[in-house]
Amino acid sequence: MKRKLNISGSPVLGVFASCTDEFVFVPHEASQETIVELEESLGAAACRTSVSGSSIVGSLMRGNNTGMMVAGFVLEKEIRAIRKHIKAARLTQEINAAGNLILANDTAALVHPDLSEKSIKIIQKTLEVEVKRGTLGGLKTVGMAGVATNRGILVHPKSSPAEISIIEELFKLPVNIGTVNFGSPLVGSGLLANNKGYAVGEETTSPEISRIEDTLDYL
Repeated sequence: MKRKLNISGSPVLGVFASCTDEFVFVPHEASQETIVELEESLGAAACRTSVSGSSIVGSLMRGNNTGMMVAGFVLEKEIRAIRKHIKAARLTQEINAAGNLILANDTAALVHPDLSEKSIKIIQKTLEVEVKRGTLGGLKTVGMAGVATNRGILVHPKSSPAEISIIEELFKLPVNIGTVNFGSPLVGSGLLANNKGYAVGEETTSPEISRIEDTLDYL
């Protein structure tokens, strides 16, 4: 099974795609070969989509096995198509690129510190999780600075002990630091992972993959 791949020639898989255990949402221009590889790696069915016509689906959508949060500017026809597969809600405040702002699994979510109470309530209701605001490596874009499954969490290598302890307490899972794509600290940008498997950008090294497999318990 090919775990290392690019989407539209780019190794930042997490920017272009978003996954749950059942589905992987990919941009319309993803090749059939890429789709087959993603479906095999993640054990999930691929759904082609866009968000307001944009192909950076991974930056604009984040969910779990219960629901999906989508950037507020998603078109009505797009969110209707997403809802054929999974419960979905819009993140309506000014900062709303859901994939960048939310780190979530099936029990918890860490979110951008500037998200409003209203946004947090929508996330709680849609994903059915406990939600806390926080940062990773000092970054507010926690969705790109980490990856969470129901088995473990991989985070930005500069995440502080205080940040890690907040996540351990919130998710009640082992947390480890790592990188992707030959040293990128934004692990969420280069890694797609669910409880069945993962896919990672082609520039990712063997030691980085070992860390991913160990942390997210694929060994």
